[in-house]
Amino acid sequence: MPRGSLQVRAAEEDIATYTFNKHVIRHRFCRTCGMHPFGEGTDPKGHAMAAINIRCLEGIDLASVPVQQFDGRSV
Repeated sequence: MPRGSLQVRAAEEDIATYTFNKHVIRHRFCRTCGMHPFGEGTDPKGHAMAAINIRCLEGIDLASVPVQQFDGRSV
């Protein structure tokens, strides 16, 4: 698999899509449990991009992932 490509191991009919606001990001989720494993879209320059929920990846030690706190209420 080429670097940077997204491989989904679920049947397309098992994955639902939700869009909101400008409808440029396709938020993908499991039709059975509602888990949101990834989103797909394009960046402002038109390049394909994906945001991956790392909790869905094998071999990730969540305790080792740095957390960046963000106070959106104060913005």
